[in-house]
Amino acid sequence: MLQSLNSLPSTALPGGTGHDADTPLSLLRMSVGDEALAVSIDDVREILQVARLTPLPRTPDFVRGVMNLRGAVVPVIDLSARLGGPATVTGRRSCIVVVDATDAVPANANGNDPDGLGQPFTVGLLVDAVYEVFDRAAHEVESAPALGTRIAPGFLRGITRSGGQLIGVLALQQVLAADDLSNAIAAWRTH
Repeated sequence: MLQSLNSLPSTALPGGTGHDADTPLSLLRMSVGDEALAVSIDDVREILQVARLTPLPRTPDFVRGVMNLRGAVVPVIDLSARLGGPATVTGRRSCIVVVDATDAVPANANGNDPDGLGQPFTVGLLVDAVYEVFDRAAHEVESAPALGTRIAPGFLRGITRSGGQLIGVLALQQVLAADDLSNAIAAWRTH
């Protein structure tokens, strides 16, 4: 059975202390600007064509707006802008990858989160293109280097290769950390 990167024990991931190197990972490869990135397919809820988004006033460039997903309001984050790149110009291959993420902060202030996993939420990620799902053993996802990547190493769970191309594996929990997103939105507002 394939496992989500977020559900693997920390020892199975780069930087861990134990060995679970043969655990298979199924990753979705996508294009974000000039970068090839991947997310665990287990975190992907669905992939949609870019449709009408309702913009939100006084938000940073990485907040593209919200969309209606079968009656639920889902925020859409421009992944390129969130990672420090230019805003995505939507094109023919652009799409929204709807992911289920878990916030790094416990579900309540008392720390009464029985699983210690944080609060789950759904968000759409605007990307330039989606290409394929590919499998890697956990030992084939190496630690992200501290230097030499255009993406902050804290946003990467690791790197791997596919077809001779280096692919950054995103740490969705850090990219979509609710506190960081809220602080960036609050700082952007003009008072």
